[in-house]
Amino acid sequence: MNILEQLKEELNIALWQVEAVVNLIDEGNTIPFIARYRKEKHGSLDDEQLRNLSERLTYLRNLEEKKNQVLASIEEQGKLTEELKEQILAATTQVVVEDLYRPYRPKRRTRATIAKEKGLESLANIILLQMTDKPLEEEAVAYLSEEKEVATVEEAVQGAMDIIAESISDEADYRMYIRDITVKEGMITSSAKDEEMESVYEMYYSFEEGIQKIAGHRVLALNRGEKEKVLTVKIIAPEEKILQYLEKKVITRENPYTMEVLKNTIADSYNRLIAPAIEREIRNDLTEKAEDGAIKIFGKNLEQLLMQPPIVGQVVLGWDPAFRTGCKLAVVDETGKVLDTTVVYPTEPQNKVEETKKIVKSLIDKYNITLISVGNGTASRESERIIVDMLKEIRKPVQYVIVNEAGASVYSASKLATEEFPNFDVGQRSATSIARRLQDPLAELVKIDPKSIGVGQYQHDMNQKKLSEALGGVVEAAVNKVGVDVNTASASLLEYVSGISKAIAKNIVTYREENGRFTNRKQLLKVAKLGPKAFEQCAGFMRISDGENPLDGTSVHPESYDAAAKLLEKVGYQLTDVKGGVTGLGLLVKDKIKTANELEIGEATLVDMIKELEKPGRDPRDEMPKPILRTDVLEMEDLTEGMILKGTVRNVIDFGAFVDIGVHQDGLVHISQLTDKKFVKHPLEVVSVGDIVEVKVMSVDLKKKRIQLTMKL
Repeated sequence: MNILEQLKEELNIALWQVEAVVNLIDEGNTIPFIARYRKEKHGSLDDEQLRNLSERLTYLRNLEEKKNQVLASIEEQGKLTEELKEQILAATTQVVVEDLYRPYRPKRRTRATIAKEKGLESLANIILLQMTDKPLEEEAVAYLSEEKEVATVEEAVQGAMDIIAESISDEADYRMYIRDITVKEGMITSSAKDEEMESVYEMYYSFEEGIQKIAGHRVLALNRGEKEKVLTVKIIAPEEKILQYLEKKVITRENPYTMEVLKNTIADSYNRLIAPAIEREIRNDLTEKAEDGAIKIFGKNLEQLLMQPPIVGQVVLGWDPAFRTGCKLAVVDETGKVLDTTVVYPTEPQNKVEETKKIVKSLIDKYNITLISVGNGTASRESERIIVDMLKEIRKPVQYVIVNEAGASVYSASKLATEEFPNFDVGQRSATSIARRLQDPLAELVKIDPKSIGVGQYQHDMNQKKLSEALGGVVEAAVNKVGVDVNTASASLLEYVSGISKAIAKNIVTYREENGRFTNRKQLLKVAKLGPKAFEQCAGFMRISDGENPLDGTSVHPESYDAAAKLLEKVGYQLTDVKGGVTGLGLLVKDKIKTANELEIGEATLVDMIKELEKPGRDPRDEMPKPILRTDVLEMEDLTEGMILKGTVRNVIDFGAFVDIGVHQDGLVHISQLTDKKFVKHPLEVVSVGDIVEVKVMSVDLKKKRIQLTMKL
């Protein structure tokens, strides 16, 4: 199999593009670097296409390695034929390679191997040939042996049947047919272990759906229900068709002495050896596909969350609500520096509301707080009411916003938070994180394991390694899309920059602490372990504002500085003009192909350069919807059918989207209620996390705390 050809077909791109990307990956370049600074080489493929190509390249290379191992093993046994070799080399999945290898795989002792040890293989061959003209009991007499522990005719025949059953089970073509027809015509069913028991899995207590049709989120729900011992899950295959197929393949003669034995052997082979293995494979395959789908959605949601626009230039009060232990408060200045922390007790059981208002008002006056960031956890509704009451009593323009605090407690108890705030307790750290999430969501959220951010579904049930790798890729893409201020970024943020490892990220911070701020990008080469290759990969994503060279504050790569200087000179500008932005530069460059050739760079690089010089260091997050800032509170009881509200999309899942409309409970917009303009295959076609949407209340169930919303206005 030609891997490059296969990638070309799968990803529907040109062969030269595949070759270019594979070479770039093999040279040790990262995906963000390839996507941003090597566009000419691969024809401007985007980040997602490049990641898909990289993943598939790894899979196909592993597949080739597996094939070579299998071929070597079979050759060692002296059983490799040309036909088998061709079949193995042509296989496009690990499953097919495993099927072909099965008969030659070194086996643990099975019923068939024990029967072979007893010398019953030639009796099995007699039965399989179906040419005997006497009853099998007579044939079996010759195989009775005290020494080999074959005492009766029945034992001899049973041993021969075991050998045949295993050989049927090992036949790759049979397995492929059975797997195929089971997937096409089989059903997946589930039943309750205890029908009286109340659980979230009630809709699966008597459930049946075609294997080909079942949605990924249902597969994951069934898996979880089974794991929690609430459900029994089974695959129901078209057994009659399968047995007919096997009989047609195995029984080639009408022989009265062998026919019945072979029918029983075929049934035994299918029920005992093939069906359980195929069921396992299909369940694993369904799970893998469901996980891949869920990981993709999680990734898209996470990307939207990370790319939320920062709220700059405001002093923020972070409010981590709680009952018994009190609400932790942290005041954070415009740069994210903690100015003050305290604890107030406005909620049950202390109910010190007036005292809390007094403390918070004095903090607002002392630090000129303009925004309060309230975590959405326990006691957030109670806190919100007190904040709203207090805001009515003060004359200053202060607003508040409810932020998703998922992962804040994970961060506040982490080693990283302890290093960052050694003198704070977990509550103070958590309140600080809640405040900073508004000021720079990306910089704060990178400190938390992406799995703990809570914008997915069933994230704890899936392959954790795969999930971590995929989400790590999403965080890496977001960080490099935005760029990083090398003089203020934390080590947690720096380690996601292209080419920077955890160790180098720490070394950058250490260098900064020992030598003061970086004044140009070249100084990065003085950082321990940051060599020329790492510099090439990271330099374009590192920003230095107010540095010696204005280009260091842009995404123009140092390798293109000469070209940028020549371009500016060509249109009558100087490097010093870059800081404020060279307005209309794109209009001044009339012939881009000719200019690119003159500057000895590619056209794509020139286009990116012009964009960047027009708006140096622009933040792509500015184009995203800003969070809704509130001054009043809404209760679930205040909602009435038909009410139209603005809300923020908090999570997108397979069957809809959860929207925060300012009450403590997010409302669900079912996939069928997202739009009436078109058929929606997946909610992500219509909404993303962080979107500000207009919704209408369809129904409110106070008892179950459920709100049904529609976007069909």
